[in-house]
Amino acid sequence: MSSERAELVERILNGSRALSTETVMFHTAIAELIGLSAVESKVTDYLARFGPQTPKALSQLSGLAPASITALIDRLEGKGIVTRKPHPEDRRKVLIEIDAARMAAAAPLWDHLVKSVREACENYTDNELKTVIRFLADAAAITHDSTGRLSR
Repeated sequence: MSSERAELVERILNGSRALSTETVMFHTAIAELIGLSAVESKVTDYLARFGPQTPKALSQLSGLAPASITALIDRLEGKGIVTRKPHPEDRRKVLIEIDAARMAAAAPLWDHLVKSVREACENYTDNELKTVIRFLADAAAITHDSTGRLSR
């Protein structure tokens, strides 16, 4: 590997580290404003993005142990954030469903960030944006795999 490429890779790693830290701090601030822990907030994000999930699926998505997911679901249900619904295809299972109205109330907390990212995207060509999209997908998959490795 050339020294220039090694420097670029190092800058990617440092930039990813900085983005990760700022992202965690941002999500922690939002979670606190709506009365959730950061982990509770991120599990609700899985539900918002992927729709209702079984506790087992939430455990697999998050990398959290099944007992931890059960306790987390209990807390979210107690806060009125999620409900347990019978699974439509298997009566032995339940689906965890997010209260869309409750979460929609928190949407304005994201307005500045979303607007600013959209504005930042104006500084990139379509091909550059496609590269960023590919990198983000790769980085998310690597991070998810790394979480799973720590949880095993």
